[in-house]
Amino acid sequence: MPIPPDIPTPEDDAVIAEALRRSLVVLAILGLITAGVVWWLSRPSRHEESHQTPLTAPSHFRPDAVASAPQVHFSDVTRDAGIQFQHFNGATGRKFLPETMGGGVAFFDMDQDGDPDLLFINSSSWPNDSATSRSTVPTCALYENDGRGHFKEVTTGSGFDVPLYGMGVACGDYDNDGLVDVFITAVGGCRLFHNEGLGRFRDVTSTAGIAGAPTDWSTAAAWLDYDRDGDLDLFVGNYVSWSPELDLEVNNQLVGGGRAYGRPWNFPGTFPHLYRNDSTTGIPRFVDVSAGSGLQVKNPATGVPIAKTLAVAPIDLNQDGWIDLVLANDTVQNFVFTNRHDGTFREVGAQTGIAFDAYGQTRGAMGIDAARFRNDEALGIAIGNFANEMNALYVSQLGSRRGGLYFADEAVTEGLGPASRLLLKFGLFFFDYDLDGRLDVLTANGHLDEEIEKVQAGVTYRQPAQLFWNAGGAQTFLEVGVDQCGPDLFVPRVGRGSACADIDGDGDLDVIMTQVAGPPVLLRNDLSPGRTWVKFRLIGTRNNRDAIGTWIRVRSGGRVMERQVMPTKSYLSQSELPITIGLGYAAAIDGVDVQWPGGGWQSVEDVRIGNVNLIREPH
Repeated sequence: MPIPPDIPTPEDDAVIAEALRRSLVVLAILGLITAGVVWWLSRPSRHEESHQTPLTAPSHFRPDAVASAPQVHFSDVTRDAGIQFQHFNGATGRKFLPETMGGGVAFFDMDQDGDPDLLFINSSSWPNDSATSRSTVPTCALYENDGRGHFKEVTTGSGFDVPLYGMGVACGDYDNDGLVDVFITAVGGCRLFHNEGLGRFRDVTSTAGIAGAPTDWSTAAAWLDYDRDGDLDLFVGNYVSWSPELDLEVNNQLVGGGRAYGRPWNFPGTFPHLYRNDSTTGIPRFVDVSAGSGLQVKNPATGVPIAKTLAVAPIDLNQDGWIDLVLANDTVQNFVFTNRHDGTFREVGAQTGIAFDAYGQTRGAMGIDAARFRNDEALGIAIGNFANEMNALYVSQLGSRRGGLYFADEAVTEGLGPASRLLLKFGLFFFDYDLDGRLDVLTANGHLDEEIEKVQAGVTYRQPAQLFWNAGGAQTFLEVGVDQCGPDLFVPRVGRGSACADIDGDGDLDVIMTQVAGPPVLLRNDLSPGRTWVKFRLIGTRNNRDAIGTWIRVRSGGRVMERQVMPTKSYLSQSELPITIGLGYAAAIDGVDVQWPGGGWQSVEDVRIGNVNLIREPH
């Protein structure tokens, strides 16, 4: 007679006993673990709670004889130059994320007198904040250069004396009338200002159709002729989908209590915009071609936008004569868009090796620039990343000019990575500060929260800039400091936007850096005489008048130096259009060639060293 299933058997009792014994053992182990955790958390604190392992380039990559960086002093001439601008971020303690991002700056020749003027981008108060009198409302600031590096503020009546929560700036002559126009990105809608001459700019945003949505938070922008029709189109990158209400709902908190600025991953991604220029003289008109351009990348699992763009590098990656785009994205993969020659782009970031770091991880990408920094065929894309993340230096590998695009991050072996790890890098660009013919790198640095020092030992809110000298050889970049450049460059600041230009006509490149809720710093380059240089100002006729996208090649003393006319670089900023190429101590140039955006080549004769050479595209 079978035993009913609800009556326990001796075998069942044994099983139950064994299960009980095992449960007691598990409970005992859990008790020990819990006790250990309690002891660990309550242990006496030590000052040396964390240690950073020093990270340097492998010794076998170092040159046999390490070169010494030259003595080139940078002097803070901000006040002496007449600049009194003060950035305003609207912070009142609620800690809205845009307050941390700062504003850009542009060197551009607004009046076509041959010297770079300055435009500082400013923010404003938030809606419903207590009103201030009209005389204290912050606006962007326009400064006119007298040609000797002294500036006069001419904001009043310029058209820029209007409040907006500005972010970045891009300057370009979109209607080819010989006067450079200005586009400003912002939180809550962008602005386009047409240059009317005589220091006056007219807001043509509504008729141009490029304001974007009122909910957009636009950051990076670039003028480029992506379809090679001879006029400048406009790329606009957006950061995250954000609003004050959403920020308050996220309610990010500091470790130990207190509201903190939200992290990018707390907010959804966004799509960039691409506007095709269909303007006629005096009548701005742009067509939004974003949806069909291939630039709107979605998460394949969720269908939501991925991009969180803070900077863009327009660059011809594969030397096919068409401008491509590299997007520096914050906390999500970087994008690489190759131009298909039919008005559309293909995203190939992962295939090229630029989307992630060497371990397949995303980083907090801020500023970006691209250049042939080795004076050979290799193209370098440098990106300034978040704190505890090194600079990236993606370098094109063999085969990239033969149809494929292959990049490897060589920041460690090239010397651009290890020294940068602890700092939070924003503005970053290549420039030849000592005019030796090799491109160096400068980064403007600063953290996000004034209270960061309370929660992260050894991390500061204000941080010094970093300058990397291009020594050539096996390890290209060497960090330079106060002994080589003086103290003014390395004063700790809350650095954000940065740009370079020759403000005083002496041939070397000077530097401007902006701060969050603080004054900018204008640093004059006091390079000693002796180095030779040549400067080029290009004017397009069949192509866009600014010659944006043009490549210039200079041969001198057995070296070939290639530079692209591309003022969009760094973070939210723009450098001057003319191209300066250092020649070291060379007394002659062997040849100069220009490749215009349409693909045509031009050889240039009678180049004058130590002067600005005007090159006009043949009809």
